[in-house]
Amino acid sequence: MCGIVGYVGREECTQILVDSLRRLEYRGYDSAGIAVFEEDKIKTVKAKGKINDGLVKKLKETEHLFATAGIGHTRWATHGEPSDINSHPIGNGRVSIVHNGIIENYRELKSFLISKGYGFESETDTETVAKLLDYYYDGNPLEAISKAMNDIEGAYALGIIFREHRNKIFAIRKESPLIVGKKDGESFIASDVTAILEYTHDYYLLEHNAIAILDENGIKFCDVRGDEIQKELQTATWDASAAQKGGYKHFMLKEIHEQPTAIRNTVSPRVKDGLPDFSECGLTEEKIKSYRNIYIVGCGSAMHAGLVGKALIERLARMPVSVDIASEFRYCEPLVTKDDLVVIISQSGETADTLAALKLSKRLGADTFAIVNVVGSSIAREADMVMYTNAGPEISVCSTKAYAVQVAFMYLFAFEIAFARGKLDETRCRELTEKLLEIPDAIKKCIENEAAYQFVASKIMNADSLLYIGRGLDYSLSMEGSLKLKEISYIHSEAYAAGELKHGTISLVTKDTPVIAIATQSALFEKTASNVKEVKSRGAKVIMICAEGTEVDSSSVDYKVELPAVDELLMPLTTVVPLQMIAYYTAVLRGNDVDMPRNLAKSVTVE
Repeated sequence: MCGIVGYVGREECTQILVDSLRRLEYRGYDSAGIAVFEEDKIKTVKAKGKINDGLVKKLKETEHLFATAGIGHTRWATHGEPSDINSHPIGNGRVSIVHNGIIENYRELKSFLISKGYGFESETDTETVAKLLDYYYDGNPLEAISKAMNDIEGAYALGIIFREHRNKIFAIRKESPLIVGKKDGESFIASDVTAILEYTHDYYLLEHNAIAILDENGIKFCDVRGDEIQKELQTATWDASAAQKGGYKHFMLKEIHEQPTAIRNTVSPRVKDGLPDFSECGLTEEKIKSYRNIYIVGCGSAMHAGLVGKALIERLARMPVSVDIASEFRYCEPLVTKDDLVVIISQSGETADTLAALKLSKRLGADTFAIVNVVGSSIAREADMVMYTNAGPEISVCSTKAYAVQVAFMYLFAFEIAFARGKLDETRCRELTEKLLEIPDAIKKCIENEAAYQFVASKIMNADSLLYIGRGLDYSLSMEGSLKLKEISYIHSEAYAAGELKHGTISLVTKDTPVIAIATQSALFEKTASNVKEVKSRGAKVIMICAEGTEVDSSSVDYKVELPAVDELLMPLTTVVPLQMIAYYTAVLRGNDVDMPRNLAKSVTVE
């Protein structure tokens, strides 16, 4: 959600800024712009729309810029509609800023600034920050920043340039992510390390309310009082090619194909002598035994991964687990105590509602355990314990491999808890762990069945509405499948526990309504098959996803997608592949922008 970049160095920076912004397109945006130092002024070019359609077109119409320092931004509208005037950078010629986050007290600040004679052009909360910096600026940037930040309430990441301080960038953050990249003679700021991987793998994590100062002499860090701060240099392990399509038509397709490797990278390092090993994060057997309850918190696909985790932990460890949507958890007065463990799941590690849920859990005295993909992210740093999923960068807004590795992690987590609490003996724990290690090969076989997924997509692409049904673990997968389809095909779809259909939802089933039924659990198969007959008798077109060799009544099912036979407990890891692929090919057939679906952002860093 929104993207910030900045560059100070020896090279002409316009193209560097534009290319870096392109690498942040996956975060979601509706406008883009840059501001650079040009002789004795700040030159700003910005436009509504995609980078190539708006910003690049305007740059071609602009007299050639030659600058060696500047800032850039991709905006996802919160305050004010997408427009050229609401785009970032925003400023008044003396100060220019790019901003991620939300200024909660911008109305009060705006009223104050109007009383001081300032006028406003945009509808954004960001403009109040730019004007407030100008109000406090008397030649000392650090003093102006410190005073302004003292007045501002809310979350923010800011890149700031002052006309009188040529080729110098100031950066500060609170809640919203921001990193500072380093290369010999060059410095960068970015919302995400993927933006600068083409230029450097070395970066600093900017702490809350710490200020970074970038100029031709290098990078300095200080607090709001101006006292210098020493920072540890980090190195990104991702290769720049990991954030490129690599010959695939879309990032989403590439990331689906990367799932076997991603799961192997997540699971294998956490297995020692054939058993789960969580020693790297400090989750000891003693701690596991001490917890009364487990709460799992996440948003979207992360929450769906938590639902699979709940089913596994309760089934194997016989321990109560609650799963909550992060945005609801904060406001439902959760019954969390010091005797509980709260598991926080987030791909980016920056999800605002999830981060807030983590902080609340800590205030309530619970231990917090983060499962995230991005090293050094806010959630990773705030949690008491953290495990990284090692999925590599996920660029497509529609999550695939990040969800898959989160689910894989839930399996290993459930095995560890059940074994530590004596509910799973060593032999069975070893057996399940070994089967989990074999899952990547089964997923690879699923991916290869593309013709089947394309066929299903061709049958549902013109539907107005769709139902996904399943029971038990299959119901959790139905929710994820429905979300994938909605996200990128824009077809309305809902997931229902199959047994709930007759309690109202079956009234929506009419002739040719597509129903995707997931039936991979033998103990529940006959019940699900009965529900399939109910929708079929009302004219539905039924696609069933089941294990290979499953005997299905051909009169009740129009098309069957078979999955490689694996242990039933592990079926969610393979079942998600056809759900992802069906959504992908449906979106492609409908001509949609698969990687950047409308109205969505990859990293939701505002509430």
